[in-house]
Amino acid sequence: MSRRILLIMDPFIPVPPVHYGGIERVIADLADGLVRRGHDVTLWAAPESRTSARLSAFGRAGEWTRWSNVRNTLVLTGRFLRHRGGFDVIHNFGRLAYLLAVLRADVVKVQTYMRPVNPRNMQKVRALGGRRLRYTAVSVAIRDTGQPGGGDWSVVPNGASASRFPFNPAVDARTAPLMFLGRLERCKGAHTAIAVARRAGRRLVIAGNLSPLPHERAYYEREVAPLVDNRQVTYVGPVDDRQKGELLRKAAALLLPVEWDEPFPVVLPEALLSGTPVVAFRRGGIPEGIVDGQTGFVCDSADEMVARIADLPSLDRSACRADAERRFTDEAIVSAYEAVYEELIAEVGRG
Repeated sequence: MSRRILLIMDPFIPVPPVHYGGIERVIADLADGLVRRGHDVTLWAAPESRTSARLSAFGRAGEWTRWSNVRNTLVLTGRFLRHRGGFDVIHNFGRLAYLLAVLRADVVKVQTYMRPVNPRNMQKVRALGGRRLRYTAVSVAIRDTGQPGGGDWSVVPNGASASRFPFNPAVDARTAPLMFLGRLERCKGAHTAIAVARRAGRRLVIAGNLSPLPHERAYYEREVAPLVDNRQVTYVGPVDDRQKGELLRKAAALLLPVEWDEPFPVVLPEALLSGTPVVAFRRGGIPEGIVDGQTGFVCDSADEMVARIADLPSLDRSACRADAERRFTDEAIVSAYEAVYEELIAEVGRG
């Protein structure tokens, strides 16, 4: 059955992003997938967003201040007052405050978290009389940060388009380069990826955005740039989806030596769809995306990561693709969110 669905995202980065912006890519795929399935979809997002849904832009791309957050919340509050009763489902990927105007309304609401959650927010919603609201998290690890605050929770992981990441069934796992893909800040672990690759005697290709923040730029200049020799370690800069797909499908493995509790990185399903196994630290929701010993290796130290790289020839790239097709395609994610919508709509019908 066709539903009127509103998707909301913070207007910091356009949907979809050109380079950095995993959340925005997931929302773009969800919007387009829901439209393909016959739903009437509206997207409230940053200017310059592109979507097959009905786009209504708000905010200013790249602006993230206390005042801009207040202004954006007020703008959306006014929109909700004008569109009262206009949607069957309101699905918010942005700030929970965006839903203030409709917290007590009967309309079905979904709030998705792709970062650690402050459980006090759930308590505040309950105190304000919030109803018909389901929280979703991109991993069990993220759900567990918010669940102490109460509320109803579901887990829907991030995914990627199988068509954008074509499968490469065969590379030489002993000689093909390793890959690091992500924003170049300390918590992503590019410095560890370099150390691991050098100790393993392997080539490493690094792709990702340089942060404009001074302390993160200083990290890159001190701990990454001096080790880029364009022989064993190469930095290719930011990449778009096409470039990303080309790099991933030629890699022996994607390295994720993160130093924080990563919720569920979009690059993980992108790699697996390409047939490329993932070798990662046991942090946050990352282990939920890897079948240890089949689609990659979950490690507890750099020493273990070095040792596991020697075991890459034992992995079947077809198993990586098959698991990603089952769990992490954009179509699988659209189906999972549709199931949440229909469950909540059915609960409204039962009173």
